[in-house]
Amino acid sequence: MLHLDQVVLAQDGFRLTADWRIQQGARVAVIGPSGAGKSTLLSAIAGFLEPASGSIRWNGLDLRGVSPGDRPVSILFQDQNHFPHLSVAQNLGLGLRPDLRLSRDEAVRVALALDRVGLAGLGSRKPAQLSGGQASRAALARALLRARPVLLLDEPFAALGPALKAEMLALVAEVAAETGATVLMVTHEPSDARGFADLVVLVADGVAQEPVPTADLFARPSAALADYLGRPK
Repeated sequence: MLHLDQVVLAQDGFRLTADWRIQQGARVAVIGPSGAGKSTLLSAIAGFLEPASGSIRWNGLDLRGVSPGDRPVSILFQDQNHFPHLSVAQNLGLGLRPDLRLSRDEAVRVALALDRVGLAGLGSRKPAQLSGGQASRAALARALLRARPVLLLDEPFAALGPALKAEMLALVAEVAAETGATVLMVTHEPSDARGFADLVVLVADGVAQEPVPTADLFARPSAALADYLGRPK
């Protein structure tokens, strides 16, 4: 269970609060206006920003002071974070060993992860030789190798066309179902939330609101959601 216990995030005059929990295996969309704090929320869960107060807990363990690399979390950013001078396989290998001194078993795991996301045989390529969709698949393969129970998606597929983005979200959902991972996905597209997420967290007016079932939220939008969607209240 991921528990944000009376969390307050504060940075350069910005303030965001969150006080809720989600069960393991949930798929959660994080939506709201630009600048509302969606990426800030994910950064705090990932460990790049410490809360001013409150705690972030995973299965009862307080993550305060736990470095990003040691948290039970993987995060995918929009820029994919591939190192251009390394091969695709080496970029994946960093998820297992920062020194890239992989054992034979670890090298096999890299190959299997590439195969799992449809990139078999492309491990020797450099990131610049991949299409946008292939780069997204490689980033997801690296997250698979890390095998962390929480997967955060900070719009990693935003630059993809609708069909390819839908394909990637379907792959994420498939992988999450296989591994039991909890997924939080930032999106600006209500259709992505409806198609992917069981729950939605609306971030608006300085609050990351409690998760609400996706169908219920859109069927009966709050005033803040109606403002975001541009609908009459």
